[in-house]
Amino acid sequence: MIYTFDDIELDTDRFELKRGGTPQGVEPQVFALIEFLVENRSRMVSKDELNARIWGGRVVSDAAVNSRIRSARQIIGDDGRAQRLIKTVHGRGFRFIGEAVTANSISSGYFKESEPETAPASDINPSATRGGRPSIAVLPFQLLSFDPRYDALGDALAHDVIVELSRLRWLFVIARGSSFRFRGADANLEQIGDVLGVRYVLTGSVAVEGKRSVVTAELSEVSDGGVIWADRFEGAVDDLLGLRLTLASSIVTAIEIRIPLSEATRVASLPTANLDSWSAYHRGLWHMFRFNAHDNEIAERMFRRALEADGNFARAHAGLSFTHFQDAFVGYAKNADVSRRLARDHADQGMALDSLDPFANLMMGRAIMLTGDLESAVPWIDRSVELNPNFAFAVYNRALTDAIVGQGPESERGAMKAISLSPVDPLHYAMLATRSLSHIVRRDYREASVWGERAANAPNAHIHIRAIAALAHQLAGNQEAASRWVASVRNLSSHYAQSQFFAAFPFHDETTLATVSAAFSRLGI
Repeated sequence: MIYTFDDIELDTDRFELKRGGTPQGVEPQVFALIEFLVENRSRMVSKDELNARIWGGRVVSDAAVNSRIRSARQIIGDDGRAQRLIKTVHGRGFRFIGEAVTANSISSGYFKESEPETAPASDINPSATRGGRPSIAVLPFQLLSFDPRYDALGDALAHDVIVELSRLRWLFVIARGSSFRFRGADANLEQIGDVLGVRYVLTGSVAVEGKRSVVTAELSEVSDGGVIWADRFEGAVDDLLGLRLTLASSIVTAIEIRIPLSEATRVASLPTANLDSWSAYHRGLWHMFRFNAHDNEIAERMFRRALEADGNFARAHAGLSFTHFQDAFVGYAKNADVSRRLARDHADQGMALDSLDPFANLMMGRAIMLTGDLESAVPWIDRSVELNPNFAFAVYNRALTDAIVGQGPESERGAMKAISLSPVDPLHYAMLATRSLSHIVRRDYREASVWGERAANAPNAHIHIRAIAALAHQLAGNQEAASRWVASVRNLSSHYAQSQFFAAFPFHDETTLATVSAAFSRLGI
């Protein structure tokens, strides 16, 4: 449905709000609030109804509600004094009093969808897919058991994987109508690559042995036939549906990491002048995930190179947002305010180009986190998880926000889910550190020290992670270990201070803040 009032056009299907014909960036909760008020413009909406609709039944403070109302008014050109469009019914609720006209949703613009992620054979352009973004064909899994009850299982598993892979908007996934033409153990990877124009092929097999089922999956690169990932999944025959879901999620998570690494390796030897947008983007990812100032700077250059080749590349903007986030969050940049602004600017541009990309949504949330406004950041992170439930990066970030606001058990569950989704993730150190923070906010300092130690010893652990290890050991009474990690922090920055830590982790609970501050003071930080 499209609602128009004053100079506003609100498109509920496309999650888009235009003002004077210009698309506006609207936070998800604010958009939902405006939509709910306009939908119910014939009556007053109570605060209880807003809690149920906007906050999922979670009771929030009046200040939180009023903050969202102010944002809603601002975005549609209203304010609390005039109340031309949104009227406050004191002590009871709110009402939309503008004249809204409705029409079928036909607009496009700011929140536009990109091209379909799967394509029939007639739409495949081998030369285009081979030279552009990564592409993959999923073949039907071979059935190694001769039981007619499971004849369709191999096709069903492959179809599940295709559906889940289509969530990865950076990956071109060949539709099953094309890839299922290639069956059997004698399928030739080179031939598949030539016909379908893909760089990667996923194959697999299914065996049912008594009460157990065994599924194997193998990801190969067409150019040399090399296997870049393989795994084996086992389960009870009477839980084949559960195995199908586990298999699809595990494969998507593995591919989310393995193909970008393969792409980065593939383009590593290419001169910068010869890089297309996707090649430059993947080289940027390789440097971005090394988590130091030098590589972060190179990653920024690569993402800018990707945008020079394709100005409409949403993920390159998201990557730039991430590099500027790192500059501000870890302290690489001399001017953190500039980095915060650039992180938000590129997040906005990424969302403008592809609002359904999980990475772009996550970067919007992270950019807002830099301002300390976690309440506004969380809906963007949640949206990223909704778009791709297997996106470990987003799941970990949600767990981190839970720790900061004092939701220890929820933070622990989220951190462990992220680790299980992606056990070899470049951000593994951050997931472990989040688990440590989940115990700190619950005052379980012994467990916090265990996970903090693991985090600080993990590859790519930056200065904040080492500070968390020092903090956890100090709170647990492990003075020798705490001093060791303080020395590591000082080795990276002799001027590291509490203010830097609390800027990154602005705990909401005053008791936690006081406890952490006192522990850092005892450590000389």
